[in-house]
Amino acid sequence: MTAPIAIIMGSQSDWETMRHAADTLAALGVAADTRIVSAHRTPDRLFTFAKGAKAAGYKVVIAGAGGAAHLPGMAAALTELPVFGVPVESRTLKGIDSLYSIVQMPAGIPVGTLAIGKAGAINAALLAASVLALSDPALSDRLVAWRKAQTDAVSERPEDKA
Repeated sequence: MTAPIAIIMGSQSDWETMRHAADTLAALGVAADTRIVSAHRTPDRLFTFAKGAKAAGYKVVIAGAGGAAHLPGMAAALTELPVFGVPVESRTLKGIDSLYSIVQMPAGIPVGTLAIGKAGAINAALLAASVLALSDPALSDRLVAWRKAQTDAVSERPEDKA
């Protein structure tokens, strides 16, 4: 059986950011398939992947891309599955270019756009898991526990480091 979530990225260098999505899903016990599917360098691979994603058993696609960041929008144009876009920080414009590219989709081609970088990758994983948890009570319980642990880790008072 195919993992329910596909994590796709435009290049190997995007893995530095997108591994945080994979790690978060693994911590929640959710399987994910990771692959490089470049909108610019491997357009045929992108087309084949996105057109066949639903039939392959995926439920959600997390797409990370930097620079021109066309991958999330192109994937969303080719599949009816939910696509969450993660802008990967670029050297030139610090990810603002990626954010603008992903967030400015035309009406009718939705891409859920997350924050730039690591936070966006983690939140994309949490959103994807939340979608799956709608029909998976055990995953819902794991998400509740994950959020509780995050809340419990916040101190009420600052520590005196003097």
